[in-house]
Amino acid sequence: MSGAPGRFRQAASRSAQQGGIPLSLADGAGHVDLGGDAVPARASSEVRPAPRGTRRAATARPTAAAPTPARRLRRWARRQARPAAAVLIMAIVLLPFLWLVQLAFRPAADIFDESWLFTPTLDGFRSLLQGNFLRSFGNSLLVSTLSTALSLVIGVPAAYALTRWRFKGRDRVALWILVTRMAPPIAFTIPFFLAYRWLGLQDTIAGLAIVYLTFNLAIVIWLMQTFFEAVPTSLEEAAYIDGCGVWQAFFRIALPLTAPGLAATAVLCFIFSWNDFFYALILTRTNAVTAPVAIVNFLQYEGWEWTKIAASGTLVMLPVVIFTVLVRTWLVRGLTAGGVKD
Repeated sequence: MSGAPGRFRQAASRSAQQGGIPLSLADGAGHVDLGGDAVPARASSEVRPAPRGTRRAATARPTAAAPTPARRLRRWARRQARPAAAVLIMAIVLLPFLWLVQLAFRPAADIFDESWLFTPTLDGFRSLLQGNFLRSFGNSLLVSTLSTALSLVIGVPAAYALTRWRFKGRDRVALWILVTRMAPPIAFTIPFFLAYRWLGLQDTIAGLAIVYLTFNLAIVIWLMQTFFEAVPTSLEEAAYIDGCGVWQAFFRIALPLTAPGLAATAVLCFIFSWNDFFYALILTRTNAVTAPVAIVNFLQYEGWEWTKIAASGTLVMLPVVIFTVLVRTWLVRGLTAGGVKD
């Protein structure tokens, strides 16, 4: 026990040195002699708190100056630049369509008048009702709907099979399907014309729908392959474990999950079939004439019937617009699917 006071004295000396106190003023018990009274020595790690209000005043941030009118104007212009650009681009895109619509309601005598003020009339639409345009309009609607439905019925299972089944030459088959869309339409015109004349399919709705099916099928297969690849195979494997077959897993699992892509593909197929002019002009005569071909009949040698052309063009746009609006939610999802990877 004789060595304990010595150790305590050494510890006190080290504490006094750390506190910045000379060793001559500190005794062995850790006290400082300041003229009679012994005051305990403080370690350097002990920090006295700052007076109340000092710390808050030191950390307070300076008050920001009020924005000047010029700065406010720049901020407002910066916020409005993007909406203004969107409105400008939309106006440029819609200008031809709006111009066509206003021509459809103009009187025939004022069709070339540069004034924006005119008395609207429905004479152009009434004249279409008196001719054969409604029949051509119905042919276009029937052919486009039939070819779109056939393309989806055949192309969607084919895309599912190319996505899920592994077999030799799978990539080559997909490439061969795409090659059918690379050739220009005129390359297939003469073979189709000769074959249809021999089969009796010329100037028929069924023959025109088959032609549209040939180039819509490649679009369906290639687009739907992308959507089926985004569906995890684990979901279908779980369905197989629960007792589902291949077709049940396809209809209950894969097809509902790819509904947005199915809607986008259907809209594209319908638009391609609806806007076709070349095949309809070559393969039809009177019975299966479509709306785009009927519009050309208004361009006669005696003169161009601008009111009928504008009115029929306005009517031709309506089915595509209505169909797109009805499936707009799924269309946006389908067109943006695959843009961001999980």
